[in-house]
Amino acid sequence: MKILEIRDLNIEQIKKLIAEKQTQAVKLRFDIAARQLKNHREYRAIKKDIARALTILKELEA
Repeated sequence: MKILEIRDLNIEQIKKLIAEKQTQAVKLRFDIAARQLKNHREYRAIKKDIARALTILKELEA
């Protein structure tokens, strides 16, 4: 997800996005551990999306 797309969302939508991405990250982590996932780079991309969203959330709340 691009940073401009995240900036267009309001605070509640960003919080919802973070929760969804964290849930996806947990599922991917278990899939990687069980060797069910071939493309483990997806986990890295989701972690970066979470970090971007958290950064923008802190900017908006400050």
